Amino acid sequence: MGRSSFCRYSCLLGGLVLLVACLRKDVRTPVARLNASNFAFPEVPYTLENQYTPERFALGKKLFFDPILSIDSTLSCASCHKPSLAFSDSVPFSPGVMGRPGTRNAPSLANVAFHPYFLKEGGVPTLEMQVLVPIQEHNEFAHNIVDIAEQLKKQPVYVSMCQDAYGRAPDAFTITRALGVFERALISNNSSFDRYVQGDNTAMSKKALKGTNLFFSDRVGCTNCHSGPNFTQYAFETNRSDTTDGDIGRIRFSKIPADRFHFKVPSLRNVELTAPYMHDGRLATLEDVVEHYNGGGHSRAAPNDKIKPLGLSKHEVVELVAFLHSLTDTLFVQDPRWEY
Repeated sequence: MGRSSFCRYSCLLGGLVLLVACLRKDVRTPVARLNASNFAFPEVPYTLENQYTPERFALGKKLFFDPILSIDSTLSCASCHKPSLAFSDSVPFSPGVMGRPGTRNAPSLANVAFHPYFLKEGGVPTLEMQVLVPIQEHNEFAHNIVDIAEQLKKQPVYVSMCQDAYGRAPDAFTITRALGVFERALISNNSSFDRYVQGDNTAMSKKALKGTNLFFSDRVGCTNCHSGPNFTQYAFETNRSDTTDGDIGRIRFSKIPADRFHFKVPSLRNVELTAPYMHDGRLATLEDVVEHYNGGGHSRAAPNDKIKPLGLSKHEVVELVAFLHSLTDTLFVQDPRWEY
């Protein structure tokens, strides 16, 4: 073979190797194909009768942090939904008034504005209606919103703030609407992952990027339940946890036997901050959660065809957890708007 022929052959072979390598890299690296628009939230859906105003936000914030909402004035919304924890709590069950035991792990309120329904059964259609649940629950605030309104009417600051926000005295309308405005403002969309898909190639570590590839792969299948801007489809699924804790899930609302042990899929945003995990807080760490799914769930759990053993290596478990850490929005939890 002549020198020129050899050079042409070498160049051709090199080009083919490079092409194969690129194609292989593309197949193995779905992160390179992620589109930022798939993770962008729409505008916050404020209702026509309850649009955002600074006055309504201020009133809602004051109510959120005020223990006056509980029967003995010992607990506020923020007692169980702490800003530093992405508006979640750090215990399996947050205690209610008079030390009464909680019944479910407190969820994060980040991006709650985009939820199509509320509570883990999905039985409440609006944020304003959801506000009433902890207020009247025996194991939470054990109070009555009519009585709360009467208490607020005795405080000039609340009378003034309600007039400024809604042009009326404190009542059930002003309380629930103002809290709805405040909670809809809890938007978290500036994590390392968000910055990466928007073009900042330095935002995520190599380990987190490998975990991203795993998360979005068909092999692991996380996106079967955790997709979209908020990393949830808001569907109702069994997570194949042991079902001996007595919480029967969505069937409490739907009365449909197939909904037994099904719960609304939670968002994964800021999941690093919201331990412990599952509806009953049974898993202490993200590593425990990944290992739970890696093993295909509990043998005594309700079945779910989407959950099967994954066969992840120890290194892959670490990488997947690193990806989950990349969903933490530090600016959100440190936002001075939540200081009180």
